[in-house]
Amino acid sequence: MSAGTEHTTQSGPECPSCGEPWLRGTNLPGRYRCLHCLHRFELRSECPHCGAHSTIARMSDTANVICRNCGGSMLQPI
Repeated sequence: MSAGTEHTTQSGPECPSCGEPWLRGTNLPGRYRCLHCLHRFELRSECPHCGAHSTIARMSDTANVICRNCGGSMLQPI
């Protein structure tokens, strides 16, 4: 890697609280914790912004925590 090359890597989904890409799933389904600010979140089946409903199959993908309808976060603080 040369000194002029800048590498940016996305470690995971962005935390809704601090914006850092350190959101990780916990041992409970649908629960997440930010490794940077340590806030905890729950993945909801209904978007808090637009009310769109997601299926359980889509929610099982841990990298997909964004509403397909409005682009808002499906995560709620717990």
